[in-house]
Parts: sequence; structure tokens; C-alpha cells
Amino acid sequence: MLVGGGKFGVADRVEEFAGGFATLQGVVLDRGDLNMLQVAGGRRGVMPVETDAAPPEIGATDLGRWRLSGEICDGKCLSGAMRPGNGIAHRACASLCLIGEVPPVFVSSEPVHGHEFFLIGREDGTPIGREMLDYVGLMVQAEGQLSLQGNLPVFILDEDTLESLP
Repeated sequence: MLVGGGKFGVADRVEEFAGGFATLQGVVLDRGDLNMLQVAGGRRGVMPVETDAAPPEIGATDLGRWRLSGEICDGKCLSGAMRPGNGIAHRACASLCLIGEVPPVFVSSEPVHGHEFFLIGREDGTPIGREMLDYVGLMVQAEGQLSLQGNLPVFILDEDTLESLP
């Protein structure tokens, strides 16, 4: 997963390289099996690579439909930019990060197929909606499709099933 400085994602800086190659520079953030690169600012953060090589195929593994309980967090703070980066005390910060399109992460209360952290996706590939911000930093329950995209665990969350837990 990639993120920029401050409370911002980098989709606009890397979209031209989708399906191709680029050299990225930055700081690695990690917590358990959650890894993120905070891409450096300026031209050196994202640079094109001249090559005739074809990008590798990234395999997808379907893990089925699940109902999970856990917490929606921003991936940057949770992966190490802040400690603890989760919980009600971090709710306002996480909301601002998600508004800035920092990748959202679902932290499952129980590991699923050995994974606790899942990138939250939507079927149409767009960032999570502002209506989901009401659930950030709280214990929630939701249904959706789990998969591994390469080695990245992804939860395609069905927003109609999202509810706060008492």
C-alpha cells in the first residue's frame, strides 16, 4: 500500500504507472503483516522506469464471503506513523486521513486465513464513501468478500451490512 506525506494518498501521483513499472522512494511503515510505503515528495518519490519487460501477473485468491467484526482505521497511522493509530482516541485523525484518501484498513477482531489487517475496497474501485466515516474508530460488523491480491489481503466491504457494535 502507498501513502503520501501528511494525511494524503498518492493515487493521483501513481495512476499513470498502473500496470507498469516505477521506482518509488520513501519510508516503510509496518505493523505485523501490514506494510505501507510513505512515498517521498517531489520528483524523486515516484520516477518512471524505462523497460521492455512485462509486469508480473499478480494472482488473486478468493477467500469467500465473510461477516467480520473489527475496526475501520486509516492504514498510515495504523501501520506505524502514529501509535496506537486505532481506537476511539484516534477517530478524528483517522477520519481526516480517510478523507485525504489514505488507504482504509479493516482490523479484524479475529485473524482470517492468518490475516488481521485487510485493505478495504469497494466493488467499483472507488475510495470508501464519507458515509462510512461514521464508523471509523468504532467496533463494527460487516459482510463482504475476502481475497488475496498477490499477498495483500483485501476486504470488499458490503456497505449495506455495516453496523456499529454495542
